Amino acid sequence: MTTMNSSHVTCSVCGRQVPTGDVTPAELIRSSVADAIRRDHPEWSGSGPVCMDDLNHYRAIQVQEMMREDRGELTALDEEVLRSVREHELVSQDINSAFEQQLTAGQRIADGVASFGGSWRFIIIFGAVMFVWIALNSSMLMARPFDPFPFILLNLVLSCLAAIQAPVIMMSQNRQETKDRLRADHDYRVNLKAELEIRLLTTRFDHLLSRQWQRLLEIQQIQTELMEEIASHRRLVE
Repeated sequence: MTTMNSSHVTCSVCGRQVPTGDVTPAELIRSSVADAIRRDHPEWSGSGPVCMDDLNHYRAIQVQEMMREDRGELTALDEEVLRSVREHELVSQDINSAFEQQLTAGQRIADGVASFGGSWRFIIIFGAVMFVWIALNSSMLMARPFDPFPFILLNLVLSCLAAIQAPVIMMSQNRQETKDRLRADHDYRVNLKAELEIRLLTTRFDHLLSRQWQRLLEIQQIQTELMEEIASHRRLVE
């Protein structure tokens, strides 16, 4: 039994007073969703308005059951997407901004070193330094070069540079791999939620279409009965 005032109506499931625009007639609720409501509320008569909070809650339960049938055991990402569908939350976010905010000073330095080490600027500077080094130590102007041929000090510097640069670049690559994995998880959540929303819309449209066809058939039957009554009335008059 529902009570109604000018702007609010009582939900037939939870009994709360909600605005009239936030309810759906029970006749428009899909049968599988209605069955889920009856499992938790056996006293529900199957008629009257249902608030959107309850309707979305049991729609999410239906989607969860459908996903379990299709996928088996649900993962943590699946549960998170279902919660976002139930609570109308957005799952899309700026992964780059969120990831950058979590970087420490050392990680930012490692990314900067990796970015500089993989640029033409580094290659040009490195080549210029080597050319000057070799030219100074090979020139006849210097009576006592600080690193004579075969440039043992230069080899030591290059070895130390490679030993330091390699793990720094590996740290940056590992962080990029983590970032790519977060982006893949984010894309999966967005695509899964879009798929679930489309599936819910499709099932609701199918239900609305079947409901409209049923109404049209009822109207057609009424029109046929009226035409038969008019025809029988004319025969009686004649």
